[in-house]
Amino acid sequence: MGVVVSETKVAGAAAFAKFMTVLQAVADAPHPPTAATLARSCGYPRPTAYRIVAALAEQGMVAETDGAYRLGPRLLALASRAWSQFDLRAALSADLQALRDETGETVHLAVPAGAEMIYIDKLESPGPVRMASRVGAAVALHSSAVGKAYLAALPEPARERLLRDLPLASRMPGTLSTLPALRAALADTAARGYALDNEENEPGIACYGVALRDAAGQPVACVSVSTLLFRRRADPQSAYIEPLLRLRDAASAKLAVLPVPSGGA
Repeated sequence: MGVVVSETKVAGAAAFAKFMTVLQAVADAPHPPTAATLARSCGYPRPTAYRIVAALAEQGMVAETDGAYRLGPRLLALASRAWSQFDLRAALSADLQALRDETGETVHLAVPAGAEMIYIDKLESPGPVRMASRVGAAVALHSSAVGKAYLAALPEPARERLLRDLPLASRMPGTLSTLPALRAALADTAARGYALDNEENEPGIACYGVALRDAAGQPVACVSVSTLLFRRRADPQSAYIEPLLRLRDAASAKLAVLPVPSGGA
């Protein structure tokens, strides 16, 4: 059984490598290449090259015009999103470090991705106990501070579209797992300007989150401060929330000069 699984993984990796080779050849070509040209430049049989470009075109990774191929709209959208996130991290790097240093706790930067938020940056607390979260990990919208901050900052029609199909898994006893409860919490979040996750996503952890808006006023990212309950300060307002709100206000000027993303979350 183990040998079969291993052989399957190797075959899958080899097939993926061929797709990437063809995609790279399309990107590097001085003029849009044909499938026959790609077969020659990549060293693949014509049927293989035709099959690969057809699959890439079906997924929007390449686009065909008069038998020649160029990079497709889906690939360009992914690249644009990646650059936007890179710009976002670079623009906020100093602010995130200052927030971590002032609060002494773990700071996350997250962006929306469908029904989740994805961490694109994490600054560890200098304390001896570290959190298991990592860059690239996803957290649910309804049970995380970054998720609730994002939902609360959305225009109502966009928020309701997300809520309509949002899975409300009860991760912890305190998780908001009904729409009325979640809507009430989002109204409170919008009114006070920050979101709270009080052991709703993970045991023993409390998080405070704020949404960051782009030049068009749309939420594009969220920042959170996460602390372990046993070391949470007696006055969270001054220890975590006020520094977060100051970062949010300072970030607005920086985000105003970044390009507005063309796609949704």
